Amino acid sequence: MSRLQSCFSALKETNRAALVTFVTAGDPDYSSSLAILKGLAKSGADVIELGMPFTDPMADGAAIQLANIRALNNGQTLAKTLQMVAEFRQENQHTPVVLMGYFNPIECYGTARFIQDALQAGVDGMIVVDLPPEHNDDFCDPAQQAGLDFIRLTTPTTDDKRLPVVLNNSSGFVYYVSVAGVTGAGSATMAQVEEAVTRLRRHTELPVCIGFGIRTPEHAAEVAKRADGVVVGSALVNKIGQAESSKQAVTEVLQLCQELADAVHQAR
Repeated sequence: MSRLQSCFSALKETNRAALVTFVTAGDPDYSSSLAILKGLAKSGADVIELGMPFTDPMADGAAIQLANIRALNNGQTLAKTLQMVAEFRQENQHTPVVLMGYFNPIECYGTARFIQDALQAGVDGMIVVDLPPEHNDDFCDPAQQAGLDFIRLTTPTTDDKRLPVVLNNSSGFVYYVSVAGVTGAGSATMAQVEEAVTRLRRHTELPVCIGFGIRTPEHAAEVAKRADGVVVGSALVNKIGQAESSKQAVTEVLQLCQELADAVHQAR
């Protein structure tokens, strides 16, 4: 059983939703980002999505765009992101880590080499925003064959005809993008979330996690009553962008993570 399967199975047994947190690797700098990564698991995050910095993050809003710029300006590379996961794994062998980003850096790194190095570092799964199912041969299939989960994004515009195509070869969990837009741009109503989760569960037995636009513990708790997981990214990344020092960034991200975790885990 993979780390992701073990995580969602254990949460299901205790009737709790997962808190899935997103931060960008190398933001605001390598050491602070590593401290955040290590601290998120200790502050209640069940799954950690780690963004791979890229110059053109087209699915992301201003907060994560700026995080990518900060990380790249501080010298973050894909190799350093894998190194960060490896350092995290030296003290944490149970919290799933999913790398999220775009295919260009992976292709530049070398797909086969990346898959091998990601597994060696302790990566559990991948979300590659700009690789649709029609490009499974490019990355999804070899990644899964090697042991990496490949997590698909579904959206409000993914209709019932398209959903089986999108979910084919999907593993780990399904990430439902709850709004038609970029990260941090808006939020869905609870009726829309309920409808989406019901529809997705007709098509897959994988856990369904809801993201995009979830900012507060109260909002996260409401989503947690309806889905298997709650994804929070921009709200955490904003704490880094607004901090006056790296130390403050670490403290405030982990404080918000703890508040979100308490809300999500106590929601049901």
